Amino acid sequence: MDFIELLKVILLGIVEGITEWLPISSTGHMILVDEFIHLNVTAEFKELFLVVIQLGAILAVVVLYWNKLWPFYIRSLSPRTEAALRKKPAFMRGILTFVERFCDKKKWMLWFKIIVACIPTILIALPFNDLIEEKFNNYVVVAIALIVYGVAFIFIERYNRSRRPTTRSLEKLSFRTALIIGLFQVLSVIPGTSRSGSTIIGGILAGTSRTVAAEFTFFLAIPVMFGASLLKLIKFGLHFSAAEAVYLGVGCLVAFGVSVLAIKFLMGYIKKHDFTAFGWYRIVLGTLVLGYFVIKNVVVG
Repeated sequence: MDFIELLKVILLGIVEGITEWLPISSTGHMILVDEFIHLNVTAEFKELFLVVIQLGAILAVVVLYWNKLWPFYIRSLSPRTEAALRKKPAFMRGILTFVERFCDKKKWMLWFKIIVACIPTILIALPFNDLIEEKFNNYVVVAIALIVYGVAFIFIERYNRSRRPTTRSLEKLSFRTALIIGLFQVLSVIPGTSRSGSTIIGGILAGTSRTVAAEFTFFLAIPVMFGASLLKLIKFGLHFSAAEAVYLGVGCLVAFGVSVLAIKFLMGYIKKHDFTAFGWYRIVLGTLVLGYFVIKNVVVG
């Protein structure tokens, strides 16, 4: 195993951990990093690596928001509840007793909303994922997406100044709003869009506060990114060399640690600021990506 390759893996984990949660497009940054830093691995493993290190980023959300996400607990039933349950048929009584004793209903409702928000991606984006990666995963599309969504953030935040959010907590988030956010997530299948960027925009336009939009975006990433990683692992197969296994482990670990810091930064930032700065950053980055590769092609050509 090459120490230099391990340093490259650490750098990629840092980039993933930062850009996965900030609405600035992990794909756009990975294209730039890949231009200057090439992992000495097969193309198939590299494709797998860039997806699977997202598992570390997901774990950061799970750890930071465990109390908001874990839908089970243990509690004793009140005499009134026990008396009401005894009147139910045996089968129904068993189910209801389990729900009352072990299930946090508010958190289950949150998970049902997350599932609803995932449906558009499963039905619309997933069937065309390979085709889109083949046709659109290039610097022109990524640069344009960075710039377009950067402009969108700026204009939406200006539009939003005269509005008050109608949804200020996850408990008040409706299934309709969750579905709208899920529809915006479909847009992130275009490289350079940013999954967090598209869903945050969707949440703001649907009337959520920035905090609710960001948190729901984090939670929505759990099934989406876990599913994407699982599909890549199945496609690649679980046949790793010792070096590849280390690269995956280190990449996930670094992505986890950096993601914790990035999420905390973003949640603290949006308490005092809007997303306009991220919009300008995307425009600058998109312009740099486009300019760099145009100049490179002219020089090489």
